Amino acid sequence: MPTWAMAPSSPVKVWATYRDRRYAAGEALNWKPVAAVTADAIVLDPSTQKQEILGFGGALTDATCYVLSQLKDDERAEVMHDLFSPKEMALNVCRTSIGASDYSRTAYTYDESDTPDPELKKFSIDYDKAYILPMLRQIRKTNPEMFLFSSPWTPPGWMKTGGSMLGGAMRKHSYDPYAKYFLKFLQAYKSEGVLIDAVTVQNEVDADQDSRMPACLWGQEYEIEFVKDHLGPTLRNGGFKTKIWVLDHNYNLWGRAMGELADPKAYEYIDGIAWHGYVGDATAMTHVHEAFPEKNAYWTEGGPDITAPDYATDWAKWGEVFNGVLNNWSRSITAWNVALDEKGNPNIGPFPCGGTITIDNASHKVTRSGQYWAFAHFSRHIKRGAKVIATNGTEPASTGGLIENKGSTALTHAGFRNPDGSTVIVLANRGAQRHVQLVHGGMSLEVEAPADSLLTLQWA
Repeated sequence: MPTWAMAPSSPVKVWATYRDRRYAAGEALNWKPVAAVTADAIVLDPSTQKQEILGFGGALTDATCYVLSQLKDDERAEVMHDLFSPKEMALNVCRTSIGASDYSRTAYTYDESDTPDPELKKFSIDYDKAYILPMLRQIRKTNPEMFLFSSPWTPPGWMKTGGSMLGGAMRKHSYDPYAKYFLKFLQAYKSEGVLIDAVTVQNEVDADQDSRMPACLWGQEYEIEFVKDHLGPTLRNGGFKTKIWVLDHNYNLWGRAMGELADPKAYEYIDGIAWHGYVGDATAMTHVHEAFPEKNAYWTEGGPDITAPDYATDWAKWGEVFNGVLNNWSRSITAWNVALDEKGNPNIGPFPCGGTITIDNASHKVTRSGQYWAFAHFSRHIKRGAKVIATNGTEPASTGGLIENKGSTALTHAGFRNPDGSTVIVLANRGAQRHVQLVHGGMSLEVEAPADSLLTLQWA
């Protein structure tokens, strides 16, 4: 009999975040024979396994790398150990920007020119050498299993309508030099000791942000043509196996994702879809998976608001979001900025965001957000190569939308089977305290979920 089919008997370790407790270990729980199954029981089915987990992480933007670079060596080593060490938070799927994002100290690309430069004679990554690349090297040293993917917020202005990095749209005659721009970026980073495992074509393909920040519009047919006729062949011919992800935008654009994967030649080069959770809900990823089951889903952006009163305490909200994302086929969760200062800076864009952690400019004190504590319940327990398992219950497993779940009072759940055979269940309770029954075969586990809590259960 396979181990997943056997009734569990080992004690269940528990970690909880609620009220004044932060990822605190509790007393172990024990399985007991089922006497009766409650109407709202969560029934575990480890035989139904879904996607393989790649990991968890955040964006290592210009802003984040700058904030980290301002710490003293011992302070920075402590922060990086906490965030990235496989023995601690183990963040291992992180995002970088190809040139500037809105969370940069200045707007820039790697080929600044007042006139078109199709041969990329002015290409340079010198800006990144000051502190971005040193931070990335140190982070990869802290976690050698780090998977890095990179996204441009804008091509160089001379490739676009309007000629500016701020807003505007991509021009077709720039496809070939832009594909070579990606290749030169990968080559330059590799020469600096930083390998990039995947790229997205464009951060938020249909948002130009009213020309208030680095951004670029890409029509659906433009992205398809660029990938299949330019970017895909250029990277392949250049000897890079870097994965290509498309869309890199919200759930509500799932129809566009379907359209891009429906093109046979683009399908050949596209590894998967990059998703943001700001509009729509995570069931969009399931719609795309059902149509294209061989392609992957990755959740590539979503972060807290530094101005929100619950910035440091909204762990249950983020737990619900993460449960929804993982129950809808995403292989990874990557937050927005890993670290910003106490004002949500550096920021050249119009939106007030917060880091997964905040580092005070003057004192270098670290404040951990509710999102940080939510990550602890996932990234410390769910290992690369784990499989999502079915956790069947009467309540929805969460929509995973950042807007849609604001008023939620649900208890949501997600389950995982690690490569070592251990099982992990994460419970996010947005409502009042409640009793939860987990059922596995002929055994049951009784769990008390405090109000506004996040719990991780793990057993061998």
